[in-house]
Amino acid sequence: MQSVIPGAAAPIVRVKPKLSADDWTMRVLIVIAVLGLTVAIVLPLYSMLIKSVQSALGEFVGFANFVAYFESPTLFRSIWHSLFVAATATLIALTLAFLYAYGLTRTCMPLKGVFKIVALIPLLAPSLLPAISLVYIFGSQGVAKELLMGHSIYGPIGIIMGLVIWVFPPSLMILRTSLQMTDARLYEAADVLRSNPLRTFFVVTLPGIKYGLISAFFVVFTLTVTDFGVAKVIGGQYSVLATDLFKQVIGQQNFQMGAVVGLVLLIPAVVAFAVDRIVQRKQVSMLNARSVPYTPKPNPLKDSLFFIYCCLVAAVLIGMLGMAAYASFVTFWPYDQTLSLNNYQFDQMDGGGWEAFFNSLRMALYTALFGTIFIFITAYVNEKCRGFERVRSLIQMLTLLPMAVPGMVLGLSYIFFFNDPGNPLNALYGGMAIMVVCTVVHFYTVSHITAVTALKQMDPEYESVGASLKVPVYKTFFRVTLPVCLPAVLDISTYLFTTAMTTVSAVIFLYSTDTKLAAVAVLNMEGAGDIAPAAAMAMVIVATSTTVRLLHWFLTRRLRARVLSWRRGAAS
Repeated sequence: MQSVIPGAAAPIVRVKPKLSADDWTMRVLIVIAVLGLTVAIVLPLYSMLIKSVQSALGEFVGFANFVAYFESPTLFRSIWHSLFVAATATLIALTLAFLYAYGLTRTCMPLKGVFKIVALIPLLAPSLLPAISLVYIFGSQGVAKELLMGHSIYGPIGIIMGLVIWVFPPSLMILRTSLQMTDARLYEAADVLRSNPLRTFFVVTLPGIKYGLISAFFVVFTLTVTDFGVAKVIGGQYSVLATDLFKQVIGQQNFQMGAVVGLVLLIPAVVAFAVDRIVQRKQVSMLNARSVPYTPKPNPLKDSLFFIYCCLVAAVLIGMLGMAAYASFVTFWPYDQTLSLNNYQFDQMDGGGWEAFFNSLRMALYTALFGTIFIFITAYVNEKCRGFERVRSLIQMLTLLPMAVPGMVLGLSYIFFFNDPGNPLNALYGGMAIMVVCTVVHFYTVSHITAVTALKQMDPEYESVGASLKVPVYKTFFRVTLPVCLPAVLDISTYLFTTAMTTVSAVIFLYSTDTKLAAVAVLNMEGAGDIAPAAAMAMVIVATSTTVRLLHWFLTRRLRARVLSWRRGAAS
């Protein structure tokens, strides 16, 4: 017989909360998201890994393909070339972007708003456009080829120049954000201690942005080491890993060696991504509730110098776009420079004609629509679901993985996975759907972070109050969450649309004769020697992306005004 001691504490019995219908709905949606991300990211990469250790007949050969690759001097040289141009372009781009960001945040120079808009120009075009402009400026028949003093633009010089222009906007955005997160009290203390400007820069400014600087380095390095478009257009005989991958797969149909190059290309991207994540974990907030925002003081000499510098950078970016636009209207460069629309008659050129542009338009719309729906709902259920911690952590890991996978590697892995006759999803191969899925996955991480940031800004009591009132979660979602987060949803859809219009690397292996895209047409026309029509197609892409950006700016301006007025009303 069990004895009971009077006064003893009763044993604690853990009772699991009973799951409601909303909880089960959330969990089902999370499982669907995990399955979708696994099929779209993990299984294709696994297929590429398997292909790299197989022979052409599908037999297991171990590391024989890797040994053959590293024994080839030509292919091994590509690794050194890739690291050299990527590191050089990264250092130059970060230096230029830092000075530009410093001028925007730490001076009282005029026209800051104009400089911010001009700096984003390269984002509206494929990476091929800067390279095409450089050909017209410094090429063998360029308008300023003497400035290179006998050196050729076709090779590392051209690749580095093109990459610097292409990665300037992301470098600037990261560094400008870091410079804005500064506590003015630190500079006031430096003034009190009579610190000179140089010492203040090294003691206060540089330590304050070191994490942003490191993060920008690895993000830009990943972009430059994996880029394909610039090296393809202006690289000449200077081979890099990305062009090697293209040659192995498209030129020689050697898919096993293509898988090996893809995995080698994945290594620097994964290392850069891992270091970036470690650095971000160590980063601490530079601002707190007592911080004072930094406000620059007028300094005529400093303001004038940075104004001149920003004018020069802006002139280069506008000149790059203007050169491509002018060349697209020249009838026959350099012999007949009368202006005409001949180069816009794409149906008379190789590359896919106007149909390629409308295919791009359709793909961008599908990517923006279906990608935004999947990404936002996945972020919502992952943030708002109760319990299910391990599966939610798995989703978090899967959503960060695409940032470490270069577009060409992702596209190649899709060939191995979806082109397998035994795969039930084989019917997708060669169609528009697989390109939409690949593009969404390629740009997934940034969109997911945007959605999560917007959802975290909402007070969780909205869901608690809705649950206590027995309001179904879908009604709370459509009546409260979605309207409040609508500006972020538009940000995601616009980002996906413009990146789908301009991407080349993610879809270069996936298009068919019926689904040629505008950005791929630019590449094909340039390869066929039709450089002016290639510039014309690139300008059509720029015009489309600009129109969508302007539409997005107009809509979000009105929406943000409504949301802010609603929040002010709620606060009062």
